[in-house]
Amino acid sequence: MTAFFRLLARNRLALAGLIVMTVVVILALLTPLLPLADPDVTDTGNRFQPPFSEGALLGTDHLGRDLLSRLMWGTRLSLAVGFAAAIAAATIGAAIGIIAGFYGGRTDNIIMRGVDMLMAFPYILLALAIVAALGPGLLNALIAVAAVNVPFFARNIRGITVGIAHKEFVDAARLAGLSNARIILTEILPNVVPVIVIAMSTTIGWMILETAGLSFLGLGSQPPQADLGSMLGEARSALITNPHTSIVPGVMILIIVMSINLLGDGIRDALDPRLKSGALSRPMAATNVDRKETPPAATGRGLLEVQALETQFHVKNRVYKAVGGVDLHVEPGECLGIIGESGSGKSVTALSVMGLVASPPGVITGGAVRYEGEDLVGAPYRKLRSMRGKNVAYIFQDPLATLHPLYKVGDQLIEAIRSHRPIGKDEGRKTAIELLKSVRIPNPEKRISDYPHELSGGMRQRVGIAMALANEPDIIIADEPTTALDVTVQAQILSLLDDLRRSRGLAIVFITHDFGVVAQLCDRVAVMYAGRIIEEGTTAEVLENPMHPYTARLMACVPELGEGKRRLEAIRGLPPVVDKLPPGCAFADRCERVQDVCRQGEIPLEGEEGRAVRCLFPVTEPPPADAKPAQSQEAAE
Repeated sequence: MTAFFRLLARNRLALAGLIVMTVVVILALLTPLLPLADPDVTDTGNRFQPPFSEGALLGTDHLGRDLLSRLMWGTRLSLAVGFAAAIAAATIGAAIGIIAGFYGGRTDNIIMRGVDMLMAFPYILLALAIVAALGPGLLNALIAVAAVNVPFFARNIRGITVGIAHKEFVDAARLAGLSNARIILTEILPNVVPVIVIAMSTTIGWMILETAGLSFLGLGSQPPQADLGSMLGEARSALITNPHTSIVPGVMILIIVMSINLLGDGIRDALDPRLKSGALSRPMAATNVDRKETPPAATGRGLLEVQALETQFHVKNRVYKAVGGVDLHVEPGECLGIIGESGSGKSVTALSVMGLVASPPGVITGGAVRYEGEDLVGAPYRKLRSMRGKNVAYIFQDPLATLHPLYKVGDQLIEAIRSHRPIGKDEGRKTAIELLKSVRIPNPEKRISDYPHELSGGMRQRVGIAMALANEPDIIIADEPTTALDVTVQAQILSLLDDLRRSRGLAIVFITHDFGVVAQLCDRVAVMYAGRIIEEGTTAEVLENPMHPYTARLMACVPELGEGKRRLEAIRGLPPVVDKLPPGCAFADRCERVQDVCRQGEIPLEGEEGRAVRCLFPVTEPPPADAKPAQSQEAAE
């Protein structure tokens, strides 16, 4: 609950709505205890007293009744009716929606057609018809408002339930022998409660308005009983001569509805797991840049050169140093492999090259990314937009998420070309077919008219590669493009990339977890840990003679065919959290060769002729005789 209020407080408008609504509710609850005049006692001799009159802080109405007293009692009644109508509508509508969505078939068809019939009527006309049939009165107005909102809840909850009813955990509950009623109560209901709460929080204000509207028309609260709608209805005849009699209840309705709506938005954000950390915030067109220091001078190493790159994520008062000073370069026709555990900063480094890290919360805080010597960090968006796909292209890990599900793959290939150069319809189709042929898709003339879901995973990945090749880029960044594929398709994709690299002179930056992929495709390899490069060199050198303890342990975790007697190693512990990196070597707490000096100060990446390691005691060298083994951080504490 504390976490929920903390998340709610991040939305300042929602927090303001909560404060205002809390004050209104407290005053409404305390109304019977406050020294107020009787709201129903008339005094025609003091009718239409202005605000701040003696004995009448907000003045009096056309019958001399105290407006402050009527406002407090009317607010109390309007809130009670609005909340009661919302609870009734949500309970009945959710029950209908859950039953329809869970049972499906004929039950779903019959229930939802009845809901559709109710939704076919304008809600206000339906409410008026219900009140006309039941007769004027506040209780009947409550019933009418709840009834016209039941279809809204039923349809929303039914849609959520349909998706949940076919999940594996529901099938497991059926196999365990649970009854349908038990499954609904224990498996379905807990998953739809947040949706019900969100829907209620955003409709209570609307229900208060609907109830006030019926009372304004004389169909809700009956004289002398006061609610906010009836107060407005009684004051409309004196709107010009004595506007305060209308302004007082009108302002209260505005305050209540606005505060509830703002609070509802905040509750929705706090309950939605995608919004808890601002994950759905609208990102900027390019990553925000806030470099504190002048970027290093160009050295002319490679077609693409990354120098001391630093990328951070600023989430509230925490700073996550996802990339903490990375130096890389790749030559034309070369394949550079970047390998490391999940969370080591590989993908963030790649996305930082063309400013694709989402901002907020991502920020590039240092370093430079040079393409043919030109720094791209902080470049105008128009410049980056023209280079994305044309000079530097990406192959993403999940092609099903990358490709648009509603467009044919041929149309998406043609769109990728048109974004950089004009091309006619016939020429575009011809080019798209040639691209599909180049990535070895059989029968490309037919496949060009297929949608992504009609292709296998390997075929979709080949389409992603074809899209990356559409504008003949100089560099391709492949972000784990074979992770989700079976080994046969993986081998085909790697062979394809290798052939394209050699035939077209492409420079490839290949991000992976797999040393086997590195051995097959890459010329050089860089090992990342905690946002930094800890070892680099040619593929043969790193695989045959790993120098950093992390690289050696990482390779020992890989099973080898025909080596059944070899012990399969594991790296103890977990990578450090990048918002609280320890001093010295980030791998120290997991390293078996750690010494006290490893936790003291910055450890540089040192080496020569392209072979470098960030370690004081590499595995090829024994620790000095006078070195003292360090305690683990947990033992030290």
